[in-house]
Amino acid sequence: MIAVLEHELSLYYHSMKAYVFGAFLLVFTGIGSLLYNINASVANFEYVLSFISITFIALVPIMTMRTMAEERSQKTDQLLFSLPISTTDIVLGKFFAIVIVFLIPVIIICAYPLIFAQYGDVFLPTCYGTILAFFFLGVALLSMGMFVSCLTESQSMAAGICVVVMLLNYFCDSLSEYVSSTVVGSIVGMVFVILIVGVLVSYLTIYVIGGILVFVFLALAVVGAYIYDSTVLEGLLPNIMEKLSLFTRFETFVNGVFDVTVLVYDVSVIIFFLFLCVQSLEKRRYNG
Repeated sequence: MIAVLEHELSLYYHSMKAYVFGAFLLVFTGIGSLLYNINASVANFEYVLSFISITFIALVPIMTMRTMAEERSQKTDQLLFSLPISTTDIVLGKFFAIVIVFLIPVIIICAYPLIFAQYGDVFLPTCYGTILAFFFLGVALLSMGMFVSCLTESQSMAAGICVVVMLLNYFCDSLSEYVSSTVVGSIVGMVFVILIVGVLVSYLTIYVIGGILVFVFLALAVVGAYIYDSTVLEGLLPNIMEKLSLFTRFETFVNGVFDVTVLVYDVSVIIFFLFLCVQSLEKRRYNG
């Protein structure tokens, strides 16, 4: 894993990608600080982090589009598979390299509240709690971007799909207002989601029957819930969409509440998508 980590870091810092990423994030932090903390005379630095969180929609695809797609397009993934390292080591090495690239500008951002505290009444625990949540939000989104990169060998396609995924996650809470909250609407929506899960499982495993079994099992669970108590399904899909949004959960910290469940959810998302990355590479190694 260390060898992969060092190789990936050298690629990022021998090109302009890591520097552009950090500069872009810090420039927007400066703009947000100017708008909220200086011009509007607001002491809450967490509003700045909420303002710049939207930049992840552009930054995450740029940072993650090459992680797996480039290896696949250049056929260097077969070279990686021939090395005496596990697939997990490959995924973790690439993942931690991106996390380090992201961590460096976040560490610089940590100086902002201390600077503003010299000129106003800044509540540092809330600021740094929000910075922590901001870091976990970014890492969770990076894990999602890495998984998207596993699905294709085209970097441009990986970036495009990742942008769509980021936008859906960002507006998931708003879109839930337009989703039917009726029982029938929830059933149709859940069946559609279950179908996607089934297809995903079939794609990531060597057994197609696995995806079919997952689809049948989850579909029977929905039918069973409807038979047992149909009111349970009322408003279920909109509620799920509200809970899925990483950005909406991050706003809890912006509002001054240190919610550990948000961090736990972020960590769960990270582990889940890294697991999917490993499964995707395992299938490719097996088929190769």
